[in-house]
Amino acid sequence: MSDTADRAGPVSAEVEPTEDERNFAMLAHLLQFFAGFIPPLVIFLVKRKSRFVAFHALQALLWQIAYFVIIMLGMIAIFASVFGMILHQQHAGGTNNAPPMAFFVGFGSFWLLFMIGWFGNIFLAIFYSIKAHEGKWTNYPIFGRLARRILHT
Repeated sequence: MSDTADRAGPVSAEVEPTEDERNFAMLAHLLQFFAGFIPPLVIFLVKRKSRFVAFHALQALLWQIAYFVIIMLGMIAIFASVFGMILHQQHAGGTNNAPPMAFFVGFGSFWLLFMIGWFGNIFLAIFYSIKAHEGKWTNYPIFGRLARRILHT
């Protein structure tokens, strides 16, 4: 029984994962740092019959999808605010050709949030790859429960 069984409810009676399963689960977490959603997706599709590997790969895949969506929404918000500020300056009849203040604030905020997400991505990749290699059914904070529901574990 893993230390996360208390937080996520009882883990179904499983046989101890094999060394091969632990290695693939570890790679699903670790390789997401280098190549995004592709390694967890490939490992999930190839090793779907292993509940342990599928669980860990699906968590990494769900995290990468959410991370991508958050980054894209941030980029859309920056572009919308910059273009909105440019249109506002032109509509107000301003002759100032300086970049809009929203560009500096938006770009700085986006960069800061991107770096926080990047460090979070590194942490998740390392921490959960270690747990997976130890053979533990450790849950990501939000995506662990979702992965369990999807896989019915």
